[in-house]
Amino acid sequence: MHVNVRDRIGFFLSLDDDLRPFYAIGATDPSFEPVIHELYGYHQVKFLTPFENAIWAILSQRNLMAVSRKMKDGLTARYGGALQVDGVVYRAFPQAFQLALLTVDEINAVVRNLWKAEGVSNVARAFDGVYENWLRTAPYTEVEQWLLGIKGIGAWSASFVLLRGLGRMNQLPSGEKWLVAAARRWYGNDRLEVKDIAQLGQPYGNYAGYWAHYLRAAS
Repeated sequence: MHVNVRDRIGFFLSLDDDLRPFYAIGATDPSFEPVIHELYGYHQVKFLTPFENAIWAILSQRNLMAVSRKMKDGLTARYGGALQVDGVVYRAFPQAFQLALLTVDEINAVVRNLWKAEGVSNVARAFDGVYENWLRTAPYTEVEQWLLGIKGIGAWSASFVLLRGLGRMNQLPSGEKWLVAAARRWYGNDRLEVKDIAQLGQPYGNYAGYWAHYLRAAS
């Protein structure tokens, strides 16, 4: 297996994440310990690439899930690669350079939403000009600011890509209402609000993102 393929699979499955310190913190949190027991050994499964994650952030904003999925499937069918094995066709989402070559009109012919077509184009051109290794390893705030500099990417989308596309688990997700609901359930407090979540996640330090992700996965 080529080293780049091993790296891609390992990164996709977060195989190098050392969760022992996370579990040690969780063992001191009586409300969260049952979540660890339920999900022990689970490593976050990311989007296959941060670029695909960023495109999904654009397509899924203020949109029905079924419509977003249709847009993404359309881009994959039209511009992605395909491999047939035993009569089954497996399709891969396009890479950044493939969509960066397209005009907004060409993208819009597939997604049928001009605002989203412009967002897809902006994201593709931005990701085509950056090394993924830099996105993985540069300081969190630098990558966050780079993402926020892409027209169409706001605070929620940047946080989404940092967590689910790049595995940057040292920050809580931004503006996630589901996290409040999950925390209320597991911490047995229906009065918890967004402002309380940071306090609950604070003891987890650089694993705050994993704390949030585990709450969601267990809910």
